[in-house]
Amino acid sequence: MSKIGVIGAGSWGTALAHILSTEGRDVTLWARSPEVVATIEAMNENDAYLPGIRLHESLKVTESLTKAADADVLLVVTPAQHVRKTLEALKADLGGGRPVVICAKGIELESGLLMSQVAESVIPNGAISIMTGPTFATEIASGSPSAVTLAMKDKEMGEKISEMIGTRFLRTYYTDDLVGAQIGGAVKNVIAIACGAVVGAGLGESSRAALVTRGVTEMGRLAYAMGANKETLMGMCGVGDLILTCTSMQSRNYSFGIEIGQGADPKAILESRTAVTEGFYTSKALTTLAKLNAVEMPICESVYQCLNEGLPLNQAIEKLLDRPLSSTREIA
Repeated sequence: MSKIGVIGAGSWGTALAHILSTEGRDVTLWARSPEVVATIEAMNENDAYLPGIRLHESLKVTESLTKAADADVLLVVTPAQHVRKTLEALKADLGGGRPVVICAKGIELESGLLMSQVAESVIPNGAISIMTGPTFATEIASGSPSAVTLAMKDKEMGEKISEMIGTRFLRTYYTDDLVGAQIGGAVKNVIAIACGAVVGAGLGESSRAALVTRGVTEMGRLAYAMGANKETLMGMCGVGDLILTCTSMQSRNYSFGIEIGQGADPKAILESRTAVTEGFYTSKALTTLAKLNAVEMPICESVYQCLNEGLPLNQAIEKLLDRPLSSTREIA
């Protein structure tokens, strides 16, 4: 039996802990909040983040990082901007090269580092991998089939982890392209905000389709400039995640964009939410990365300007439409 620690009891962390428990794994879920721990223990439900899902009776929950870290593999499922702090708190419990799977999607705002780079800076020579793909927590916890990408440089270890955390309903596909997997997971959040904004503004489905398609191009440009394989983005971590995030109101980033398109203030929306909308923060980091790598990412840059510099949505759309036409040779 695989012993798995899940760090973070938000909707996705809880969903992962639940489905792994149903597959016979020995799972311990760490929650920062004593109230969340108490509720799960009393009701077998995380009503704050995953309401309506009765959690498997074998799932254990704790406030102790040390107890959760006593596992064969750790899944870190905190928001991207909290991954560094979480790993620093775990560092003393990670002896022996224990595998750590980062399940956050995004780029660290202050440093511009990918999540794997953040992890490597905190845990040098650690066994770091990334899990990312098209998943909504409620659907996965309810048993809906889906698939994810598991990225790790060490192929043997990566395939072993895939077997440990993969299930019949959550299939894992291994790649050694850590950078490509993470670029897809980060960029799609920003493109989803753009898609939501045009739909919220009443510009229609054709506009959204164009943004999704050009979003794949922006992903590919940055991935290639950073040494990744464009082909990686044709999988679950790129196109798969982009399709899901840009088409459903379950997506926090897409629904955030809808409200922007309807004229709401970005900061007011964020203040009204309990869950993190990663694309808001990632837009700034991507703008910086694009400049550092001499890559054009006009959609991501426009989203950043709308959210942080007060650029009106109609002017952002005009700027995109006024760009020179280009060749269609660039497939990603």
